[in-house]
Amino acid sequence: MKYIQWVLIIGACALLMSTGWAQTPEDAFNHGNELYRAAKYEDAVKEYELVIKQGYSSAELYYNLGNAYYRNEQLARAILSYERAAQLYPNDPDITHNLRLVYLKTVDRIEPVPEMFFVQWMHSIGSLILPEKVQFLFILSWILLFGSLASMYFFLHPEFLRAARIIFFVSFASAVLWAVMLGIQLSQETIQDKAIVTAQIITAKSSPDANSVDAFVIHEGVKVKLTDSIADWVKITLADGKVGWIPADQCERI
Repeated sequence: MKYIQWVLIIGACALLMSTGWAQTPEDAFNHGNELYRAAKYEDAVKEYELVIKQGYSSAELYYNLGNAYYRNEQLARAILSYERAAQLYPNDPDITHNLRLVYLKTVDRIEPVPEMFFVQWMHSIGSLILPEKVQFLFILSWILLFGSLASMYFFLHPEFLRAARIIFFVSFASAVLWAVMLGIQLSQETIQDKAIVTAQIITAKSSPDANSVDAFVIHEGVKVKLTDSIADWVKITLADGKVGWIPADQCERI
């Protein structure tokens, strides 16, 4: 009987430890920060990854994970983490600075295909304004547009008509501008997936076949666009327009 009692007590203690004393995501995150400050970067990575596996994510979490990977000399993983942080918190100065710094550590220097000045300008403006705000401004412009158009039929006073015409033309131009910007933002988000090459060095092929002709060689940390996939291969496009195929496990989606 005493043996059974001890077994029950030990089992109860184990149950309490697994339920009441289990480490919460916040505890794991804070523990990871402590390990990072203690220069235990590999252990810090494990704590941050544990939080992510539990279904939690934030710009701060990925930013700290990127710092830990960078200190642990895992360049590709650091870039991947910073990119994920940038998606959650665009234009954050710390994330932007660290991304720029870590990209300077990569081997490849890929010059992007030059864009028309108008597209570059729209990209720059679009990166400063969230898509939700662009949608709001687009809808507001259309409301003003149709409101001014309708008012010109109901109010015939010359001064009011002059003001309504000005509002009509301004809102029309504004609606076109926001529509173009919204289209650019949506195309950037939906047309192609972006990924980071995680292999230290990989030879891209001209087709999804290990025996096909070599296309080009890239190294870890390169940011690519995923445009197609067949079996265990993905088709990538570099910033300079080069296209090739690499094994899917040699890169990871942002």
